[in-house]
Amino acid sequence: MKDRLTEFGFAAGWRLVRALPLPAARALFNFAADRAYRQNGPGTQRLRKNLTQVDPQLSEDLVRDALRSYARYWMEAFRLPSQTKEQFLAGFGMSAEHYDWLKTGMAEGRGVILALPHMGNWDAAAAWVVSNGWPMVTVAERLKPEGVFRQFVAYREKLGMEVIPLTGGQRAPLDVLAERLGQGWVVALLGDRDLSRNGVEVEFFGARTRMPGGPAILALRTGAPLIAADLSFTETQTYAVLRRITPPTEGPLDERVKATTQLLADAYAAGIAEHPQDWHMLQKLWL
Repeated sequence: MKDRLTEFGFAAGWRLVRALPLPAARALFNFAADRAYRQNGPGTQRLRKNLTQVDPQLSEDLVRDALRSYARYWMEAFRLPSQTKEQFLAGFGMSAEHYDWLKTGMAEGRGVILALPHMGNWDAAAAWVVSNGWPMVTVAERLKPEGVFRQFVAYREKLGMEVIPLTGGQRAPLDVLAERLGQGWVVALLGDRDLSRNGVEVEFFGARTRMPGGPAILALRTGAPLIAADLSFTETQTYAVLRRITPPTEGPLDERVKATTQLLADAYAAGIAEHPQDWHMLQKLWL
């Protein structure tokens, strides 16, 4: 019954939230975020601990703003499937220089690896990529219940991307992603939290954590450009800042993977420090 209620809740969200006028939807989700702040449940407490690692002089205003940012992500996610290509393009921004990085990488036919932390609205970023005419693939954690996982796969496929499961697929995810890069695709991976418990240990805001080695392995295996992308919210857009990552070319493979993953961690930290309120990390992260 709990699983069915969870599935129903997500299905209702995708159907009902998009039908609300935008001001009403914003007010509803801000109300929910403020309520979560007052209740101070486990997710809010974990978010506060994570943000304290980022900023030891943490203010409670930052915690409240971060919960509102997280609520905004969900509000926008529920509304994205009803938007047009023109709205996808208008709702996302980056500098002309960074756009040229992506355009050049795609024109070279090697594909591009975008590695992102859990910031801003990564689904809006994906919709923008696809709306530019670039094929894109991503990996999805196999959520429980299974019905929720299927809903998220269908949601992201409707936005135009290919979705492969992290576990339980017919082929290893890295093999599929390397193949897509060879075909000139964009590969987008969330990279600031290890889901396998077998990630690469890195230093992150002065403490140790593990991050997935997949983006580094793909870059070293294929030679495709590796770009860290941090996302933040403006009043009307999700805005991206891109940071090029140059993997080392010498040394044993495991050392190069570790060094490249550390470079990614440093890039994520730079973006998170600039926009900590838009980092949606409500899970345990540091070792």
